[in-house]
Amino acid sequence: MNVSVILAHPRRKSFNHAIARCTVAELTRCGHRIHFHDLYAEKFDPILPLQELQAGAELTPVIGSHCREILTADGIVIVHPNWWGQPPAILKGWVDRIMRPDIAYQFLEDDGGEGVPLGLLKAGVAVIFNTSNTPHKREVETFGDPLETLWKNCIFGLCGIKNFHRRNFTVMITSTLSQRARWLDEVAETVNTYFPKDES
Repeated sequence: MNVSVILAHPRRKSFNHAIARCTVAELTRCGHRIHFHDLYAEKFDPILPLQELQAGAELTPVIGSHCREILTADGIVIVHPNWWGQPPAILKGWVDRIMRPDIAYQFLEDDGGEGVPLGLLKAGVAVIFNTSNTPHKREVETFGDPLETLWKNCIFGLCGIKNFHRRNFTVMITSTLSQRARWLDEVAETVNTYFPKDES
């Protein structure tokens, strides 16, 4: 399988980076082909310029490469912290520039943008690993778990990916080393569940 792994956290010693390393290691062990992007390390430009707004716009080599990767991915893994109930701005900008018309979705002829677009991504599964400092119960009851809605319905569901899994690791600020080790075991197990080793 071709699997795209996108990491969005500025601190290299963060648990997000540990999740990403674990994910890449397990995908490699299972024999998958990986496109890994640490958006902060790559200094990805999140600003969507005017000239990219239209479908069919001429893209920079970097953006074009990301679009080709996501279009051909059999699976997608995204790792990021929960900041204000949202992904970091750099990751939101990645979505703006990469999940674009005619790459991730398209409106049907004569639709005029008023209906539900047709999802174009071929990936069979999308996995989101989040970290946060809000207890799960409060995240759901007080805030409505906005990241679940964003990734499952507004992004991947719209772009054609129905097999979706999200795991939020919390509360990070009070977590122990042993707890984080168990969480990484869970990451490895999740990766193996959704991206099993190809035995063919």
